[in-house]
Amino acid sequence: MKHLFTTASVCLLAFSLTSCDRAQSNVQTLYTNNCGVSWQLIKAGETLPKGLGMCSYKVTVPDYPMQGESIFKSAFKNRVMAKIEVTYDYSILDAIKYVGEAKYLGKINSDSDDEVNSSKAYETAENSVIDKRIKEVARDLLISEDIVDFSQAEFETKLLESVNELLKSKGVKINFLSFVPIPEEQTRQAIDVVTAMKIYESKGLTEVGKSVTSARAGATKVEVTVQKDDKSVAED
Repeated sequence: MKHLFTTASVCLLAFSLTSCDRAQSNVQTLYTNNCGVSWQLIKAGETLPKGLGMCSYKVTVPDYPMQGESIFKSAFKNRVMAKIEVTYDYSILDAIKYVGEAKYLGKINSDSDDEVNSSKAYETAENSVIDKRIKEVARDLLISEDIVDFSQAEFETKLLESVNELLKSKGVKINFLSFVPIPEEQTRQAIDVVTAMKIYESKGLTEVGKSVTSARAGATKVEVTVQKDDKSVAED
């Protein structure tokens, strides 16, 4: 208790010269005295400069890995459309570059003023800085990818490298990502047919494969819904 009182007293006595607020260890703390025109990175444990006027304030950027998600539609080779779901883990390596890209994070009285940052604020930053690059690169790469022979693992490696190259100047890096294409029903059926025919051809059964595929295509799809009566439901 005596130690706490002493620390508080020191802070109060020194208040006229400096602030007792210190940079935290789990965030990157930035300070500006010219309304965000330039920034100074305050190391963890160091005392923050005393604010002078409305243009002197701090913002904090997470210093730990965060997760993001991007969902969009894109075309494969031959204009085959598919829904794309990308989940990723990223880290902000250079807070000054990142705030320079997502400028609204560096405004006074923004959600990033506090160590407990708003998840909505960083979700918006992800959209403008990271998701934008993922979509641009993925769409450029997918246009030459055949969805039938698509290799998810190889594409993820290629996408990760290309996106991180663009993000270098933004102060952020994607640690890993998962890229999952979800084709439409007709496309999935076509992929199944092509895959099945390759198997038949490899076994010298091309004509059999054609017959099976034709019969399957003409088969009626029946969906059965079973409902329990009220008595059975009550017993359950």
